[in-house]
Amino acid sequence: MVTKLKKSNSSKKSALPLPGSVKDSAQQIWQAGLGAFTKAQAEGTKAIEALIKEGVSMQRKTQSVAEEKISEASSKMSSMATDISSKASGQWDKLESIFEDRVAKALNKLGVPSAKDVNALIARIDELNKSVQKLSAKGAAPKAPAKKTIKVAVKPALRKAAKPAAKRAAPTV
Repeated sequence: MVTKLKKSNSSKKSALPLPGSVKDSAQQIWQAGLGAFTKAQAEGTKAIEALIKEGVSMQRKTQSVAEEKISEASSKMSSMATDISSKASGQWDKLESIFEDRVAKALNKLGVPSAKDVNALIARIDELNKSVQKLSAKGAAPKAPAKKTIKVAVKPALRKAAKPAAKRAAPTV
């Protein structure tokens, strides 16, 4: 039995160092974890700061590229708007001239004198007034030839307008 006790004592002795080594191993693992945490914390801060710097520079580059694209697009849009407005104004001018031509033709068919005809009539009346004044200054003012000149030079619709004007412009002798 003594031998048995010795065996049991030896098993107890070998069992005692095992919990101590587990405790030592656990403590070393715990210290290694704390060291890794500290190191990760220190290097992680550096890594995060480096990533933040890279992110800021990337954001600036992206913003500058976006601003260039926006300015390029806005300049293209403004040039397109200018082209479209110039084409539209050209079309409006063309439409306006067509409308004016058609109205002038319609008025001409109705016998309404144009501005050009009225200006020609005014010029002719001025010439006649000068002629009448020259003749009245000499003492004789023939009225019949002046009427024939108006009838030949003026359209029928203008004759009606010219007669009262000629009467007003002719001096009384």
